[in-house]
Amino acid sequence: MSHLGKDNLDIYVPPDEHFSPKKLSAFILNSFQATIHFLSPEEKSLFQQDFSSFHTFEETHRMFSSNRSHAVEEWVKGILKKGVPEALYREVIHASKKNPLKFPLPQIIARNGMAWLDDEEFGRQMLAGINPTQIQCLEVTLPQDKIGVRSSIKRSHIEHNLGDLIVVEAMNQWRLFILDHQLPNAIYKQNKHKVSDDTLKPIAIELSLTGSNDGNEINRVFVPSTHVAKAHVATNDSVYHHLISYWLQTHAIFEPFIIATRRQLSEMHPIHRLLNPHFKDTMHINALAWRILINSGGILEKILFSGEVSMELSSELYKRWRFDEQGLPAYLVKRGMALEDEDPNNPTGVQLLFEDYPYGADGLEIWIAIKTWTDSELQAWWWEIQYVGHGDKCHEEWWYQMTTCSTLIETLTILIWIASTIHASVNFGQYTYAGYPPNRPTLCRKFIPKEGTFEYAEFLKDPDKYYLKMLPDTFEMSIGVALKEVLSWHTSDEVYLGQRPSEWTDNEEVRHKFEKFNGTLKEIEGKIMSRNGDPKLKNKWGPAKVPFNCLYQDTSNIASKVGITGKGIPNSISI
Repeated sequence: MSHLGKDNLDIYVPPDEHFSPKKLSAFILNSFQATIHFLSPEEKSLFQQDFSSFHTFEETHRMFSSNRSHAVEEWVKGILKKGVPEALYREVIHASKKNPLKFPLPQIIARNGMAWLDDEEFGRQMLAGINPTQIQCLEVTLPQDKIGVRSSIKRSHIEHNLGDLIVVEAMNQWRLFILDHQLPNAIYKQNKHKVSDDTLKPIAIELSLTGSNDGNEINRVFVPSTHVAKAHVATNDSVYHHLISYWLQTHAIFEPFIIATRRQLSEMHPIHRLLNPHFKDTMHINALAWRILINSGGILEKILFSGEVSMELSSELYKRWRFDEQGLPAYLVKRGMALEDEDPNNPTGVQLLFEDYPYGADGLEIWIAIKTWTDSELQAWWWEIQYVGHGDKCHEEWWYQMTTCSTLIETLTILIWIASTIHASVNFGQYTYAGYPPNRPTLCRKFIPKEGTFEYAEFLKDPDKYYLKMLPDTFEMSIGVALKEVLSWHTSDEVYLGQRPSEWTDNEEVRHKFEKFNGTLKEIEGKIMSRNGDPKLKNKWGPAKVPFNCLYQDTSNIASKVGITGKGIPNSISI
C-alpha cells in the first residue's frame, strides 16, 4: 500500500489557477474522511494484505457502515502528514474530529437494493446514467471494428426478441441501438438494445477477447443477456467512462484552451472575460490527478482492468477526438440519436429519435441557452465597439455583422458546454451509480464460464456468489467507492452555470444579457422537473427510482448543493 502515500499533494500551480484555501482544505478533508470510512470495514484485510471477495449482495453493504477503525485512521493520517503542509494537516484533522462527514447509501440501492439487476434499469443507465453519451443507433446489421472484423451477432440472435419485426425493419424504425467499445488490445463488447415504449432492454451481448498467441479474436454471444455478461459490459463502460468520457474529453482536452487563453488574450479581452469562470480550478485538479490518480502506479491503474495501459488507451482514443463534434447537436447526429431538422423554429437544428432520452432532452435545452448567451455577449461587445468606440462612424456600411462570426460563437459555446454541462453529466452522478461496485464494476477477475466446466457448475450452483467472485477484491472496491465519493462532492465555493461575481463587468448591456441567460436556465429547471414528473418518461427514473438530475441546477436552493447531491452544473471542471 505504500504507493498510496508516496506522493506530495503540496504541488505548484500558478497562483491564479490554485484552489482557494477553503476549497483545498475541504477537498483534502473529504478525501481523508472518505478513505477512512470506506476502508474501515476492511481493517483486518488491509493490514494483512489478504483481500477476499464478498459472498452475498447483502454483505457488500458493509462498505457503507458507519464504524470507524482507529487503526485505519492512524494509517491514513500518516499518509496525509507526509503529503501536505503541517498547518493544513492540523486544520484537516481538527475539522475531521469536529464535523465528521456522513456517507449515504448510493441512490442506486437506496430505495431498492436489487433493482440495478433489472434489464430495464441496465438499459436506462445507457441513457441517463454516468456515461449517457455512448449509446448509438444501429445503422448496419453486422457492425465491424476499426480493423474490419465483423461482429459475431447474427440476425437469428435477436429477431426472436423483435416481435413481428425483422432486423432491417427494426433498424429502419430506429428501434435498435448499440453500445460498442473497441478498446485496443483489451476485452470489448457490443451490446444491442431494442426500444419498448422508449425504454431500452439488452437483447444480445457480444464479448470479444484478443487471442494471446495468434492475434485472433475469441467471440462469444450471450442471448438472452446474463448478469455476468452485463457485468463485463459495465466493466468496459466504466473504463471507457473513466479514461475517455471523463478524463480525456473534459479534463485533458480543456487544459490547452486555458493555457492559450491565459497566454494570448488580455484579461480585459471580452473572450477572456466570457470564458474565465469556466477555467476555475481546472489546472489544479488536473495537477492533482497527474500526481495521484492517473500517474504510473496510481489509483486508476489499481482499480481499472486496463491497469498499466490505461493512459495508453486514453492517448490512442485521443487520435479520434474532434473538436467540431463536441457540440451536443453534432454529437447526437453523429451517434444516430438525433436527426437534422431544418425547421427554422427549432433552434437546436436537430430532432431526437425519441423524447425519453434524459441526457439528450435536458442537454439540448441547456446547449441552446449557452449558445444564445455566448452570441449575446459577442453581440454586445461588437455593438460597443461600433456604436460607442466608433460612434461617429457607426452607421457606415463597411461594418461586419456579428452574424458572420458563427464559427466563433460555435467554438465558444462548445468550450462552455464541455467545461460545464458535459463534465457535470459524466462526473457528479458517479457515487449515485458507481458508488455501488456491483452495478458499475471496474474490472472482472473471471471470464464467463463455458458449459461443461467445473466453473460453470459453480456458477449454476450459486450465480450471485460467482458474480461477486468475478468483481474486484474488497480493498479495490473500497478504494473505488472512496474515489467516486470524492469526485461526486460539491464544495461550498462551487460557482454554477448562470452565476458570476457581481463585479465581473460594468457593461450594463452584458449584465442584462447575462440576467436573461440566468432566467432561461431557471425556466429550463422547471421543464426538467416537469419531465421528471411525467409518468410516460420512464427513463427519467427507472426501476431503481433514481431521477436524472445531473443537469438540474436547483438555483433556488444553492446552500443544499454542498456534498453529494447528484445535481447541479458548475461553471468549470473543478473536480
